[in-house]
Amino acid sequence: MQKIAVFPGSFDPFTKGHENVISRGLPLFDRIYIAIGYNSEKKSFFTLDQRLKMIGKLYQNEPKIIVDHYEELTVDYCKKIGAQYLLRGLRTAADFEYERAIAQINRKMNPDVETVFILAVPEYTPVNSTIIREILKYGGDVSQFLPDDMIIED
Repeated sequence: MQKIAVFPGSFDPFTKGHENVISRGLPLFDRIYIAIGYNSEKKSFFTLDQRLKMIGKLYQNEPKIIVDHYEELTVDYCKKIGAQYLLRGLRTAADFEYERAIAQINRKMNPDVETVFILAVPEYTPVNSTIIREILKYGGDVSQFLPDDMIIED
């Protein structure tokens, strides 16, 4: 049986921190779905199509990566595609508390899906999409926070 993981998020934008979680998760799984979820709490900077294209281009030569999107509960999406794992990155203690609560609820909803946490490397701990969006909004240079091969889609 293949080990399939879902790395869910809004990825608005996809950062070096996200890229690091994927690169460290690749040896652990046979396939990773980078799944852009709809979050009613967030206002997007990039459209869904822009994010799909940017991330898709970044991983176009990695056969273990599938870039997708969903508009349902993450555990329902996992069931739909046959994923047994959720892949999540942790930067801070606050991230841990938030992610722990979600993981426990997800486990109650679907005990067949296990959450796997990867701790952020220190240099990516302060990098988050909210801050990057704010820099972009005011025309700042975000290149040091985005994957080297990331092309911002207009």
